Amino acid sequence: MEIAEAKVKPKVRVKKERSIKKGKIVEKVVTYTLLIGLSIIFIFPFLWLLGTSFKPESEALAFPPTLLPEEWKFSNYKDVFTLVNFGQYYWNSIVVTILTVIGTVLSSTLVAYGFARIKAKGANFWFILLLATMMLPPQVTMIPVYMIFSKLGWINTFLPLIVPHFFGSAYFIFLLRQFFKTIPKELEESAYLDGCGTFGIFWRIVLPLSVPAVITVALLSFMWTWNDFLGPLVYLNDDSLYTLALGILQFKGALIISWGPMMAASVLIILPLIILFFVGQKYFVEGIATTGGKG
Repeated sequence: MEIAEAKVKPKVRVKKERSIKKGKIVEKVVTYTLLIGLSIIFIFPFLWLLGTSFKPESEALAFPPTLLPEEWKFSNYKDVFTLVNFGQYYWNSIVVTILTVIGTVLSSTLVAYGFARIKAKGANFWFILLLATMMLPPQVTMIPVYMIFSKLGWINTFLPLIVPHFFGSAYFIFLLRQFFKTIPKELEESAYLDGCGTFGIFWRIVLPLSVPAVITVALLSFMWTWNDFLGPLVYLNDDSLYTLALGILQFKGALIISWGPMMAASVLIILPLIILFFVGQKYFVEGIATTGGKG
């Protein structure tokens, strides 16, 4: 009897292993099918945008709409730079975005490291107060902030779009603080015993270990600034200072909308974001995944 039971048990185990394998295969098939289906749904608007950027006006307004043009009009991309001052808009966005990213990364990393490592009286209170500012919608502070910048004579300049970011961002400070807390304190203590100061520890030890989080902050800051519409709309008046978010509206006239060139301009606007995301995707995912480990 014992021998018979011993023979039956391996068969049962084999059946269980096979059923588990089958279950995993079915789970993977369902998961990948859903992911592929959702990917097609989400990528379809971009494909339609890309196809329309090569269509003449008659096809862009045709109903029912088509994904690919029957007549390819490559001149739409040339018209982007001839109909409006698109090159200037592009340069303005690059200047504002790069300076904003630099200011955000510098200020947020320094403040976040202070909250994460430097012990001071009332530090938790000030950190909670900092987080509380995230609850205020920008519409509440828009008029007072505009009045301040108006008194300073900064209206119709890039300064209101750039300078505030050199004073830190509550969200990015919180994100970086959480990441800094995952770094072992022993590394900093060893550097301190070797005669390294607080800023030296931050610059030589903490910052190199925080590359994923810093790149995540830089990418998010770049995307938000590049796509920002409200800020330039409020503070910029001259056409020569417009960023891309405002410049694309110049393709819309009082009676006519140049759909082909507008879609081509939209593709050129989206292109840097796509390139940056694929280049920094590894660091972006790692930076998001490793924050929030400690409170």
